[in-house]
Amino acid sequence: MRRGFAAGLGLAMLGGALLGAGCTAGPLYGNVRSPNSVPSHLASIEIEQVSTRQAQEVRNHLIFMFGGGRGSPENPAYVMRINVTSSSSAAAQIVVSATEQSPSSSLLNMTATYAVRDAESGKIVAEGNRSVVSAYDVPRQHFAADRALRDAENRAAREVAELVRLAVAQQLAMKR
Repeated sequence: MRRGFAAGLGLAMLGGALLGAGCTAGPLYGNVRSPNSVPSHLASIEIEQVSTRQAQEVRNHLIFMFGGGRGSPENPAYVMRINVTSSSSAAAQIVVSATEQSPSSSLLNMTATYAVRDAESGKIVAEGNRSVVSAYDVPRQHFAADRALRDAENRAAREVAELVRLAVAQQLAMKR
């Protein structure tokens, strides 16, 4: 009985060791000072120019997050193209009278589609899209309503930039 138990325990330990040997799990950011670390790869991404205000907000946040506030890299190893779209829709309406309704709450949906290419080969190393929904109140005053929309766009841009940064970091970590 003891011999069978010991053999079973030995096989279980051997199986666990073999499974553990094939495991590729590790910290996403690894050794930050290593030239092959995810932060160094992120810091070497240049983000192409964009044409809309929302896309510029996302781009600015990504540049800051990728480089730690240092700006765009001088000799980029990667080039990122990003496209940002957004749409707003009424989420709730207040009935002002029997014939008139006024929206009081809206939802902003922002989607960022990205592709990261190797600067030398042009090969795509990371791509995808990320979406964020941002709720905001719509007051009756026009300026206040415009400002509420702008604040929702800024908030959504910050959130979608963070999602894109995490996705790119994961994809680059898998390619190392």
